[in-house]
Amino acid sequence: MHPLSRKIVPFLAAAIGCAQLAAAQQTQTPTQQPQAQPAQQSPAQPSTAKADPRVELSGRIPGTRPEDLHASPIAGVYELARGADIAYVSSDGKYAITGDLYDLAKNDNLTETHRRALRAQMIAAFPESEMLIFGPKDPKYTVTVFTDVDCGYCRKLHSQIAEYNRLGVRVRYLLYPRTEPGSPSWIRAEQVWCSTDRNAALTKAKLGQDLTNKPCANNPVARIHTLGRDFGLEGTPDIVLPSGEMFPGYVPPDVLVQHLREEQQQPQQARN
Repeated sequence: MHPLSRKIVPFLAAAIGCAQLAAAQQTQTPTQQPQAQPAQQSPAQPSTAKADPRVELSGRIPGTRPEDLHASPIAGVYELARGADIAYVSSDGKYAITGDLYDLAKNDNLTETHRRALRAQMIAAFPESEMLIFGPKDPKYTVTVFTDVDCGYCRKLHSQIAEYNRLGVRVRYLLYPRTEPGSPSWIRAEQVWCSTDRNAALTKAKLGQDLTNKPCANNPVARIHTLGRDFGLEGTPDIVLPSGEMFPGYVPPDVLVQHLREEQQQPQQARN
């Protein structure tokens, strides 16, 4: 099941159910009718602009802001984005749809296009000073990798870091333990960050060697963990390209470089 189905849909279902229950209770509760008042003449009011329908719809889904909703190509359906997760909601707030929306005429995955844009924005907003960077002097490409120090495929990727760098790939690591705060993997991630030489400590941890230093305050592990949850990560490693495209899992250096090269050529081909 896609992580979106576990995160947004139950949330929407609960919100919609609460709204329907409240409406039912309101109709069942007798209300005292106010006494009729004499009609009064009032001056004609100038017409006002039509209210944004997203305001009313967001009010029916607790925790949702109007700006979280975007008009979709389908009439009566709004796109709801939470982090990089996307679902679709009917304008009356009764129905939610998961899955990707395609433009069949263009063979274009509209949902994934927006999802990539959201990922790219979120990565761009995260400070590079809270990443661990392994890169050549003159990189051709930059990727961002969510990594767990104890993950087997994360260790395989890092064992080839010199080859990624040789091929011109600058790797920016985000320390993302898959387990919860206080777990051994979480503590090791904090120890890596709090080491005097973070890059060397990461390599040591990925080799299964113990770190002796203690975690320090105000390290970025919790913030990275929140970012990963907003991305809807289910495992590691996760490789995020500049476009926001994401590869969930290990990708060999030559395969990654080939894809980066093709991605870099696409904007040039679009301009020609």
